[in-house]
Amino acid sequence: MKKAIKPNTIAMPTPVWCVGSYDKDDKPNVMTIAWGGICNSSPPMLTISLRKATYTYGSIMERGVYTVSIPSVTHAAEADYFGIASGKDADKFAISGLTPVRSDVVDAPYVDEFPFVFECKVFETYELGLHTQFVGEIVGIKADESILDEKGKPMINKVNPFIYDHSSLDYLALGDVLGRGFKIGKKFME
Repeated sequence: MKKAIKPNTIAMPTPVWCVGSYDKDDKPNVMTIAWGGICNSSPPMLTISLRKATYTYGSIMERGVYTVSIPSVTHAAEADYFGIASGKDADKFAISGLTPVRSDVVDAPYVDEFPFVFECKVFETYELGLHTQFVGEIVGIKADESILDEKGKPMINKVNPFIYDHSSLDYLALGDVLGRGFKIGKKFME
């Protein structure tokens, strides 16, 4: 029997993404979010949701662009720090020891040590209440060569991303492959 739970934000899982932007003084900043995802395939778009109170919100509103750097498990502590400190009060790159790189596609930085990066231009914004949803067109992608297969596609096991459990507040590594998409469910079509 299922038990009713008060509506809240405990979607499972949520990504750990680090959003890059430049502030009004051209200082690179990065913020970790868990509320985002792919929202359109053609043109390719990625959405993130931020509170207006965040330092990153103002930077994205001003410049109309952002990056999303996907950290591997080896940088879980840095990604956590990026989510708990404010770029208004701290130089997160200097403190973490990680490297900001100016995108050559959008006017925003990304994290050099993170293996996979989306470069986005704001397509639309939606005021949702406490959060603003930024829908960004993916205008560029950067990937470490070491995470690409022979066809040039990123391999999730090489990226080695991790997820966030909003219910327990834990970060978790990804698990085993369960089967191939668009294939394991075909048994129900026979």
